[in-house]
Amino acid sequence: MELNNLRPAEGSTHNDFRRGRGQGSGNGKQAGFGHKGQKARSGRPRAGFEGGQMPLYRRLPKRGFKNYNAKDIVAVSLRKIDETFEDGAVIDAKALLDAGVIDHAGDGIKILSGDKGSDKFNLSKKFTVKVNKYSAGAREKIEAAGGTAEVIE
Repeated sequence: MELNNLRPAEGSTHNDFRRGRGQGSGNGKQAGFGHKGQKARSGRPRAGFEGGQMPLYRRLPKRGFKNYNAKDIVAVSLRKIDETFEDGAVIDAKALLDAGVIDHAGDGIKILSGDKGSDKFNLSKKFTVKVNKYSAGAREKIEAAGGTAEVIE
């Protein structure tokens, strides 16, 4: 390794240039701040400041509530699993993604029983299912068909 080969680490943040290091740096004199004015001085206003005018983020209406602690649990129907996988398959998040049953794993996967209203569905194949959660009906149907329902964390 030599001085001319030095590079910042992969993925690290790297400033575009060192301000105020003279004309030879290509960013001398005003150092990218332009000529005079509030934005050229120290103590410049924060991002989003509009000179005392009501800022855009306060002018726009806010609706509803965003729960930042909410978990993104992906629901999967036993009916869909029964149609997609072969008898004796081991079903986990990777298998569901690869088969195209789900498009993302989110914060977890929950298996639902597959019943639609009065339409009762019975599992016809034996599976080993390894996901985060199960509905009570889904667990019963998997075990009744001879499969196993394992909970992973």
